[in-house]
Amino acid sequence: MTSELNKLSVSEARDMLRKREVSSREITRACLDRIAEVEPRLSAFITVSEREALEQADAADRRLGSGDAPAMCGIPIALKDIYCTRGVRTTCASKILENFVPPFDATVIAKLRAEGAVFLGKTNMDEFAMGSSTENSAFGPTRNPYDLERVAGGSSGGSAAAVAADECLASLGTDTGGSIREPASFCGVVGIKPTYSRVSRYGVIAYASSLDQVGPFAKTVRDAAILLRALAGVDSHDSTCSARPVPDYEKALTGDVKGLRIGVPKEYFVEGMEREVKIAVRAALKHYESLGARLVDISLPHTPYAIGCYYLVATAEASANLARYDGVRYGFRAESENTDELYNRSRAKGFGAEVKRRIMLGTFALSAGYYDAYYLKAQKVRTLIRRDFERAFTNCDVIVVPVAPATAFRLGEKTADPLTMYLSDIFTISVNLAGLPGMSIPCGYDGDGLPIGMQMIGPAFSEETIFRTGDAYERSRAQAKRPTKV
Repeated sequence: MTSELNKLSVSEARDMLRKREVSSREITRACLDRIAEVEPRLSAFITVSEREALEQADAADRRLGSGDAPAMCGIPIALKDIYCTRGVRTTCASKILENFVPPFDATVIAKLRAEGAVFLGKTNMDEFAMGSSTENSAFGPTRNPYDLERVAGGSSGGSAAAVAADECLASLGTDTGGSIREPASFCGVVGIKPTYSRVSRYGVIAYASSLDQVGPFAKTVRDAAILLRALAGVDSHDSTCSARPVPDYEKALTGDVKGLRIGVPKEYFVEGMEREVKIAVRAALKHYESLGARLVDISLPHTPYAIGCYYLVATAEASANLARYDGVRYGFRAESENTDELYNRSRAKGFGAEVKRRIMLGTFALSAGYYDAYYLKAQKVRTLIRRDFERAFTNCDVIVVPVAPATAFRLGEKTADPLTMYLSDIFTISVNLAGLPGMSIPCGYDGDGLPIGMQMIGPAFSEETIFRTGDAYERSRAQAKRPTKV
């Protein structure tokens, strides 16, 4: 039994821990053993914190024995290497932060630490969260557990792969343009991007501050609901964080979607989408009808402009956020003879190609003579995209669409063509631009055995509806998880 404990869901482990049927140390040991077994092939982790994890597990066991046990107490999880974690190296998968050890915790890390969660280590990602495949990491790519020659998605590919490969019970990622939902889809796990402002971003290394959002990966919708409740809530350190009360998301999991109006936008079922993805999502929509939901045709007409809009807004914010990495204050410092040389050499050697590309694009968009033509126009398009969703939600309660137009692609397949790579996020980016919640859940496999994800999008702060929608599908159409290749 001990060797299988890493395969538990969060809710299963929570119940077993509270009944004292198993210890946190036993579950943590099973996860660490699994990490040691598969990491040479998978590369989901950058840093494994074995000693710290076992110490946290022992502390959790003592707490569980006293009867004071929050939901996440004793649960081993993994953290995307974008969260400042006190005393643990935090690299953002970049050479420029290769040896950075933060002296403080991000708010969400502090919340989980207070609950008694166990931190197994920091997971791989695209450098500074810029990418859709985790191939932009300075530490090498993460591989897909279902096919080691394919990508795990990005930018939170390590977090998604770690959950899919049962190296942890759940994990944290971030989502700026699809970086939770796309890897969740590619790796066959659940991943939710909450409403912008629902979860604090304090201590999360910034990429694009008006788009970045914290969220969990999990094995089930119920687990994602448990985790989000632990993460969400007001934070005095983050002025953009909402003070709205946090509901008990788990109570929303009724399994009942009778009368639910599901919006189906024509713009998300387009030419070029893989046939098996379209078939799987259409079959899921038909299943919702059998559960008593009603399908409603809607339109989101500005969807085709989302990619261009995103890559102006996000890169402009990245240009400003990444200016702090100059070789002076912290991080990588190149040898140089004067200040200008220090800046140039440190940034040239410290940043990877994709990060440099986005910094240059953003700096150009913000420069004199181009600000109005590019950045300002992109902000106006962003408003139009948000209004599309507002109109759509007058006719439906939730929107159900594919996460990505295809299943996981092969390693190296799109690295030479950045535009093709950017198009992988065509169905996820609009949700970030509008600040809405979105969740990916598995809805099938293609002919090669690769997972297919289905995306649920709701109005702002409608996470309860999204969880209810996903849970109803999961419990009524549950498929046996296909074995991974690791």
